[in-house]
Amino acid sequence: MKRINTSAISGMQELLPNTQVIFNTIKDQIARMYHLHGYQYIETPTIERTDILLAKAGGDTEKQIYKVVKTAETADEADQALRFDHTVPLARYVVEHESDLTFPFKVTQIGRNFRGERSQKGRFREFYQLDVDVIGRNTLSIAYDADVVETAYAALKTFIKPKMLIRISNRKILSGLLEALDLAEISKDIFDVIDHAEKVTAEQTKSALEALKISADKIAKILDFIKINGEREAAVAALRALEIKNDKFEAGVAEIDFVLKTLEQHGLAGVAIADMLIIRGLDYYTGTVFETILPEYKGIGSICSGGRYENLASNYTDQSFPGVGISIGLTRLFYILESNQMLGEFQSTSVDYVLIPLSDAEYGFTSQVAETLRKEGKSVDILYSDKKLGDKMKYASKNAKYVGVIGENEAESRSVEFKQLISGEKETIQFA
Repeated sequence: MKRINTSAISGMQELLPNTQVIFNTIKDQIARMYHLHGYQYIETPTIERTDILLAKAGGDTEKQIYKVVKTAETADEADQALRFDHTVPLARYVVEHESDLTFPFKVTQIGRNFRGERSQKGRFREFYQLDVDVIGRNTLSIAYDADVVETAYAALKTFIKPKMLIRISNRKILSGLLEALDLAEISKDIFDVIDHAEKVTAEQTKSALEALKISADKIAKILDFIKINGEREAAVAALRALEIKNDKFEAGVAEIDFVLKTLEQHGLAGVAIADMLIIRGLDYYTGTVFETILPEYKGIGSICSGGRYENLASNYTDQSFPGVGISIGLTRLFYILESNQMLGEFQSTSVDYVLIPLSDAEYGFTSQVAETLRKEGKSVDILYSDKKLGDKMKYASKNAKYVGVIGENEAESRSVEFKQLISGEKETIQFA
């Protein structure tokens, strides 16, 4: 009988050992792919100053941060908080270490972030994010927008089997459209409407735009715009057919054309498409934005997203550090894949070998066997227990790939028969 509630706080991931092995395997595969694409690994502190975190975020993010409150202060007085993503701390990191970094700075961060979201199925308050970013000094080639997308796609392919679709847009396109329609003053409201358009009916989207007192002809133009999606040539032609005379709009169209063409050249034709419904909610995105979905499982939502940010460090320095990044939210993605039986085949045992000495007389030899195996890079668990052999074998079957029982004969002959616990195959190994 439990004396207190020992369950994890809602919105926190807590896995059993064998499932944790699978989670860690996927995390390591992503990290390796990031490394193979030339991204350097760093870590930033989990706790940051609130003025750093909220310099560009605001809105819902400000309501969702976890403040770190010292014993002698109130929540209003607290000036530190847990980070809610990797991008904002990265901007601070780059400003702080500018003179020691080489630009463009290709960087990966892997770790837990925190958001006080409303508790619901599949949403987490503590979650792993695995990011890649490229930061430039004063300028950054638009080719890196394609590079981060290609890198994330390669990482996802290591464990995602269903078809993926990368939906790409550019915030300059919509911003330019709204400027041309003299709607720039309410652009944030319009961005919010479009950002939620897929979650409601077309009529509700139209009604939301009408509520902003936008004229019928301009609403029609916006609705035509958000319907544009598909392969590069057709989508770019449809955007140009809108005949919008605005420098920002034209720059955005040129950029999305370049990014999609680059991805086509890298083998992602048909995988990466244009989609004007993609907005991305965070305020710091300024150009290319992207989300990745599984078309056969649309209800899952985005499994990987990101975008370009030109001015994220502007609140910390006069120096310009444009950047682009993409993030895989592994905690949520893992939950979805596991819930839908989409994880595929993974080795889920925690250790390679369990050694079972039958008495304390065999402890010395068992230790020598373990040390030999560990020198070969194998993980070894020695089971010290007075339980029956059957119970010990059950323990081994749940935790290891191989089991070796060591009794008097094994100690004398210095040989151990190992059983593969899945196939049942046996092999005897002689130890010096």
